[in-house]
Amino acid sequence: MDRYAVIGHPIKHSQSPFIHQQFAEQTQQQLDYQRLLAPLDGFADSLSHFASQGGVGCNITVPFKTQALEIADELTPRAKLAGAVNTLHLLADGRWLGDNTDGAGLVMDLKRLGVKLTGANILLLGAGGAARGALAPLLAEQPAHIVIANRTPERAEELAEHFAAFGNISSAPLTELTQPFDIIINSTSASLQGESLALTNDVLQENTCVYDMMYDATDTPFLVWAKEQGLTRRFDGLGMLVGQAAESFYLWRDVRPDVLPVLDALRKQLATTL
Repeated sequence: MDRYAVIGHPIKHSQSPFIHQQFAEQTQQQLDYQRLLAPLDGFADSLSHFASQGGVGCNITVPFKTQALEIADELTPRAKLAGAVNTLHLLADGRWLGDNTDGAGLVMDLKRLGVKLTGANILLLGAGGAARGALAPLLAEQPAHIVIANRTPERAEELAEHFAAFGNISSAPLTELTQPFDIIINSTSASLQGESLALTNDVLQENTCVYDMMYDATDTPFLVWAKEQGLTRRFDGLGMLVGQAAESFYLWRDVRPDVLPVLDALRKQLATTL
């Protein structure tokens, strides 16, 4: 049986094994999918050991997406553009193919939620691997402007310059945001650590949509903040998670699963943990 895993640190929160098992049952595929906790300084060794034990594909989560890029022997165009890898596929010749399905999953979910991206002013919080993966698909939807804000302004500036040829994009220090946005997307891992982001009401307007790429059984700190500001369009990243997983599953198995029933099943499962 083909073996797959999600590799990260932390990893116990990951719902990827449930999602891929649901995909496998839906598409009548036989596979084994597990969580794999890698030491912060041991991603390469963990991946090598996984492959030696029969691993043929894996999803990569924080904080290893840029390390996965360096390890990949070949990259898909979207992974090369993103400069980050969230999916690895072991090819027949033993080489790792790196892909990035994050942005496709994000855009798929935003459209499912009825969020209009074309012509929108978007604030993207964070400049790590998740942000890199999201930018090209977001820019392909032709928003009016994307602003990247990060605690380390230099990283946001670098990312904005990298994608400048693909649309209207700029950067700003996280503490100096004064304009309102139509959409605010949190790509940082702050929610995983239970942290809040230092945002002011200046970035909000009445119908601002907020989207946290992270998720939990209850509202993330970012969504709690949005609720406290009176915003009604608040969404977590569960749909993005299932969407990007479906893209990975298709890369591995050449079968495209149906996302919606799996998303519904995952919501129900998370509700039982409350």
